[in-house]
This record gives sequence, C-alpha cells and structure tokens, in this order.
Amino acid sequence: MNILIVNPNTSQSVTDLIEAEARRTASPDTTLTMATAPFGVAYIETRFEALVGGYATACAAAEHIGKFDGLIVAAFGDPGLAGIKELFDVPVVGMTEAALASACLLGQRFSIIAISNRIQAWYRECVAANGLSSRLASVRSLQEPLRDIGSVQEDHSARLEQMALQAVEQDGADVIIVAGAPLAGLARSLKGRIPVPVVDGVSSAVRHCESLVALSAGSAKQGSFARPPRKPNLGLPPALAKLLD
Repeated sequence: MNILIVNPNTSQSVTDLIEAEARRTASPDTTLTMATAPFGVAYIETRFEALVGGYATACAAAEHIGKFDGLIVAAFGDPGLAGIKELFDVPVVGMTEAALASACLLGQRFSIIAISNRIQAWYRECVAANGLSSRLASVRSLQEPLRDIGSVQEDHSARLEQMALQAVEQDGADVIIVAGAPLAGLARSLKGRIPVPVVDGVSSAVRHCESLVALSAGSAKQGSFARPPRKPNLGLPPALAKLLD
C-alpha cells in the first residue's frame, strides 16, 4: 500500500513532524511518500490561506499521479479536501475529518486544541461542515505569538497540556483533538496525562486512509464527487492540466 501525504503548508519542519508521526503509526507494509506545498504560507490559519493551500496540495499531488493508493491532506482544516476528492480516483483523507471520526468513536463531545486564536473560526466552520457542531465542546487555542512553527510543541508544551485539561474539566470534553500539523505527535506525550482519550490528526488520517484503501470500495463515477468534466483550461501546471485532460 502506497500513501502520499501532502503538507499544504510550506514549512519543511512541519512536514518532518508529520512524517515522524505517520511512520510511527503506519502499518509495516505501508509505504509513505511525503510532499510539501510548493507555494503558499508557512502555516495556514485563515480561510484565504486555506484556499491557497488547497490548490498547492492539488498541484503537489498531481506530480505523483499513478504512484499512490491513498492520499492524505495533512493540515487541520482540510484545505481543498472536497475538490481534491473529485480529482483523484483513490481514497483522499483529511486530517480534520479523520480526527473527528476518531473522536466520535471514542466519546460524545470533543474539544479541539489549536495553535492560534485566529484559526478558531475556520476550525469551527470545518466542524460544522462535517455536521458535528452539536458535539463540539470547545475550541481552545494558544494566544502567544509563535517563535517558530516547527517548535510549537517545545515552546508551549505546558500551556497546551493545561488547555487540554481545562477542556475536560471546564468544557465537558470526552475526547481531546490535538489540532494542526505542527502538533503532530503531541497526543502521544499527553497520553496518560489527560483523563480522556487524546486524538492526533496525522495518526488518525494514516489509519483511516489505510482502512479505506483496504476496503477497496471503488471510486465515484457519478454523483457530486465524480471527476470534473473536461473543458478548456489555461495557465495550470502541466501535471495538473494533464490530470484534468
């Protein structure tokens, strides 16, 4: 099984965090290929940045067409996910939808721990788009400026743990979702320190993607996720234009 994991952020340090957690999680016979967005921003926290990141993810994935059995969009908020699902005929899994699915199997209400206050509105909209607003206990986020996106866990470990505990004790969360690629792997260190299950988006996405590939349920030939129709296009990267032809 070959899975392509695309980081929609441009930060290689974040890709490294994603890869480390993905490799700890993946089955022994799963081959992982990593890719980083070729353009965009260091880390996505707004709707517009997500728009750019979704397109960058599609461009990066198109470069690997025919070489993967499943695709993971490795940014919380799932930038471009629905459109990317239309484009490829293999299972495409987003970190958010995977983490939400895991959380819903582990408890009734969940809280999301995020890296910035600005990102909260977008995350709430993503939860709503998945039809799960009624199960969202809270979104708690760091308020401090980030020194470096690749060192968020190191710089803010105590505060992140405190927010997770507050979400349980004050917001009534049955499950904690540690959101965002920069926090990949944090759930492992919080295990046993938080009195409820802690879910990681990367590990959830890897396991759910493996499951969908193994299910071999087929791809959409009709319906809303069928491939986009052929039509003239202009200015697209060659690999993406070829995929659309």
